[in-house]
Amino acid sequence: MKEIILTTDGACIGNPGPGGWACVLRYNGQAKELSGSEPRTTNNRMELRAVIEGLQALKEPCIVTVRTDSQYLKHGMTQWIHSWKSHGWLHKVKGQGTQPVKNRDLWEAIDAETRRHQLRWQWVRGHAGDPDNNRCDLLANAAARAISVRANPL
Repeated sequence: MKEIILTTDGACIGNPGPGGWACVLRYNGQAKELSGSEPRTTNNRMELRAVIEGLQALKEPCIVTVRTDSQYLKHGMTQWIHSWKSHGWLHKVKGQGTQPVKNRDLWEAIDAETRRHQLRWQWVRGHAGDPDNNRCDLLANAAARAISVRANPL
């Protein structure tokens, strides 16, 4: 199986607001950049969308190291998702009982990709000089700004 490095990021202008996602796929010295946007979303949804889009761009099953600066994404996939699934996509909220898991549609989409690919999760500190993380941040913010301008023309 091919070994891919997938670096991802999401951005939002306001939360919720116009958002952008981006990813860089690396394989065998080659790089592919992807980005996109949504007119009204959240930063967390854009973080998740970046992973989904990157994984779906792969044409065959791969071993993928997902590099993210989102603790929400990393913890969601490495710690929380098993409990969410076993409890019917509900989770306990301190002082509020059980509530539906936010962004379930996107968590389920990433979970489906784990059946197609072998994923490893790696957290990287955002804005700390990692070239691919910085590139994803730039692309995600550019996508968010572009959709913001289209949604709010002068």
